[in-house]
Amino acid sequence: MQTTDVGVLMVQLQVQRTIAASPEQVFDWLTDPANLTSAPLFLRAGWANGFSGPNVGATREIIMLGAWLREEITAYDAPRSYSYLVVRSFPPAEHDGGTLTFTPSGGGTHVDWVSAYTIPTRAGGKMTEAVTSPLFRSSFRAILAGCAKALES
Repeated sequence: MQTTDVGVLMVQLQVQRTIAASPEQVFDWLTDPANLTSAPLFLRAGWANGFSGPNVGATREIIMLGAWLREEITAYDAPRSYSYLVVRSFPPAEHDGGTLTFTPSGGGTHVDWVSAYTIPTRAGGKMTEAVTSPLFRSSFRAILAGCAKALES
């Protein structure tokens, strides 16, 4: 966990994996919201109405088991990195942002995915964070595994 400027402890997630494919392939695969459904908890994901691809300001919507997220792409530097921010969600969450960084590594690409958030007290606070933290970490790993399976075969 990390502490914010106001002293609130945030859940800090970091997942890494090296995938035997080019940075361009891995970046393209991971910026397609439909591929988020590689994680069992992610039921449906796609670009929000009016958006057809990744760029700064593009919005994607994700339906998860028990949750809904609206995320906005806040930085886009293909094929090196992109960042996103959950701008609306149910249940409510305060997202500090997420970033995926793609670094050439041998014959493949090293992906570093970081994200930080807090759950307000009205949505269960620290108890909900204790449940969601391992679920999100596992989901991020499943998405990276789905990318490796799709691109390495």
